[in-house]
Amino acid sequence: MSAPYFIEILARNGDVLHRHKVADLPIRIGRGYDNDVILDDAHSAASHAMVDLDDNGKLLLRDLGSKNGTFAHGKRANGAGVTVEGNTVVRLGHTRLRIRAADYPVPAEVADTTMHGWEGTVPAAIGLALIAVFSCLETWISDIEPFALIRYLLVLASSLGLGLLWAGAWGLANRLFGSHARMGRHLFILGSGLAAVFAWRALGSLVAYAWSAEVFTRYGSLVTLAIVCAMLFFHLITIKPHHPRRFAITAWVMLVVGAALSLLNNAQSTGRTSDELYMSVLLPPEVRQSPDRNLDQFLSNAAKLKQGADAARARSVTDGFGDGDDDSGDGEVTD
Repeated sequence: MSAPYFIEILARNGDVLHRHKVADLPIRIGRGYDNDVILDDAHSAASHAMVDLDDNGKLLLRDLGSKNGTFAHGKRANGAGVTVEGNTVVRLGHTRLRIRAADYPVPAEVADTTMHGWEGTVPAAIGLALIAVFSCLETWISDIEPFALIRYLLVLASSLGLGLLWAGAWGLANRLFGSHARMGRHLFILGSGLAAVFAWRALGSLVAYAWSAEVFTRYGSLVTLAIVCAMLFFHLITIKPHHPRRFAITAWVMLVVGAALSLLNNAQSTGRTSDELYMSVLLPPEVRQSPDRNLDQFLSNAAKLKQGADAARARSVTDGFGDGDDDSGDGEVTD
């Protein structure tokens, strides 16, 4: 190990908060001003620890009799001290640190995958435009009242405000954990997600009505949930672009858990896992592509439904009388 030496103060997640350069050994560490490295930590002693070379030429950190002690590898260091290498993290009071020499090898540089041309104003403007357009379209499609400009202005203001709040929260997280806010990118992710949700709802309703494919509307919320999980994935990799696998697993787990909870909630509420018992979206007849059913087919299907309902009602009545017989024991029916 060759001088100089670097004392790195670490955050709880392992990021380097401060890096102190010390030219020679020994290195005194503590809260007092006569130390080589001064700790801003009330739980550390005035002279907390000392770093020097041991008999084998390795860095050895010894506690100088502090009240709260020195911890490494989850255990309190004894009087003999603890050997510290480049990746050894020690805790002095509430301060985590590691010590590295000038010849400590560093990994190769990470490939820059950031699209620097796709930052700032352009994605922010596109994201805000997508939020505004599709929030107004959603309102227009579901609007059954006479046109009122104020209603659309309120929808526009609230959607843009919520969008800025959402992107601002992700931008703050990006600033804390990724060094840059990238709010424009987060606005673009939100706007693209809302556009995808709107497109899916419109396309799903169209296919369901045209070809009698009710599954697209009965379980369409699962696709919406998948789009939301995809948005969260892109938000996360914008903050930490070098952990796509970890965030992909997180998104898949959220999707599976959310889908299971949605299906269980439907089953508990209605007795079916689907979101709706019948297709509620009606479009112009010209959209229909499935062959029409004649009146005889309709009446035949209605008769089958009636027979099934009558059989279920009869079983229910029979079971009810059976329970009464078990309770009374004499099988008689009284007024």
